[in-house]
Amino acid sequence: MLDMAGEASEAGSRVSNPGSVRSGSLREEETFHRQASFSGSGSRNTSPLGRMSSGSTSPSRQKVIKTKPRGLDEEIMATFCKSVQPDIQMEDNIWAMLPEDLLNEILARVPPFMIFRLRSVCKRWNSILQDNSFLKFHSQVPSHGPCLLTFWKNSQTPQCSVFSLPLKQLFRIPFTFLPQWAFWLVGSSGGLVCFSGLDGLTFKTLVCNPLTQTWRTLPAMHYNQQRQLIMVVDRKDRSFKIIAISDIYGVKSLPTEVYDSKLCKWSLHQTMPAVNLCSSKMAFCDSRLYLETLSPLGLMMYRMDTGHWEHIPAKFPRSLLDGYLVAGTQKRLFLVGRIGLYSTLQSMRIWELDHSNFVWVEVSRMPPRYFRALLRLSAERFECFGQDNLICFTSWNQGKGLLYDVDKKVWSWIVGCALQSYNSQVCFYEPRFDAMIY
Repeated sequence: MLDMAGEASEAGSRVSNPGSVRSGSLREEETFHRQASFSGSGSRNTSPLGRMSSGSTSPSRQKVIKTKPRGLDEEIMATFCKSVQPDIQMEDNIWAMLPEDLLNEILARVPPFMIFRLRSVCKRWNSILQDNSFLKFHSQVPSHGPCLLTFWKNSQTPQCSVFSLPLKQLFRIPFTFLPQWAFWLVGSSGGLVCFSGLDGLTFKTLVCNPLTQTWRTLPAMHYNQQRQLIMVVDRKDRSFKIIAISDIYGVKSLPTEVYDSKLCKWSLHQTMPAVNLCSSKMAFCDSRLYLETLSPLGLMMYRMDTGHWEHIPAKFPRSLLDGYLVAGTQKRLFLVGRIGLYSTLQSMRIWELDHSNFVWVEVSRMPPRYFRALLRLSAERFECFGQDNLICFTSWNQGKGLLYDVDKKVWSWIVGCALQSYNSQVCFYEPRFDAMIY
């Protein structure tokens, strides 16, 4: 699914498949190119016994395999035995007597999508996934890794698929548990997904956890108006906040509203000063919300701690055609956009904001062959979003997305986040069972 043999534009190096294994002069590559659903029966065999070689190996020359089934940074070590042996048939009575704490710790280290499918094994395992002890272990293990969530509607029925970058698999999530509103995707944070919808004549906001299939409707805002929204989850505090700024069409000047899940209510804050917004795209970075403005030129910044707006005079690069703000890690804020007035001279570039001098510093350029494949026409529209120094590009003419790793400076194609229809929406998503909507 994920072609990691991408181009390292700055270093000019080739990146090997993260699922490949080197042993001496041999190299084994495993490619997972299939789709899986929550109700499907297919699964990936990760047992070390299934990958043994027939030759004997002395203890002093044991071979080590490195795999990354849970995330991009976690490594699980498996050691070869002396000879090939058949898979051991596990006895039911042994697993039935497994201590509860040990079972919870084992399940907590299984990839979330696999755990979801284990609910049908027995009633005990199904109840364990809602157990506080399991959720405690699950919250302590490393994150599964970045995923891409695609949401669309097929004959007014909400559809959702999730592409796991670590597993390189596409999963279909049933979304029939949501109410039948005319809603659209706002974004995702900390395992929760936020939607904004119209129920009759009332605008409503909805938050759900796709893995636990739980959802709740938030109280009505002070103004019944379609607003620009962004959600932020605080895992340490086990809470989330939703910021609602101006009218989505920029017609009405409305006070900024903030929803706090701990208080279960919206609070009114300062109205954003009258500005000419460059786009409706926002980025939340270091407890601050950023928006692009044309007049005055620069950025508008909303501080969560004070509830006030400030203007940042960070001028955009010359000949910028369209720009997207993307939040990275460690207070990093990126600007992604096309440069060039003529189609033959256009290029896609990435800048990072110098917070001390309020200037944009170029950090990368999209290689021409990727740019031509992503945007075949000069006026073609594209979408851009990011998480944890990963930036993803999608366009209507492509059956795949383009991923850029800012830290590794690697470009690679991803088939799993293809836009399903004209109203498809894509965002990064972190699957978590312990993400609570209350």
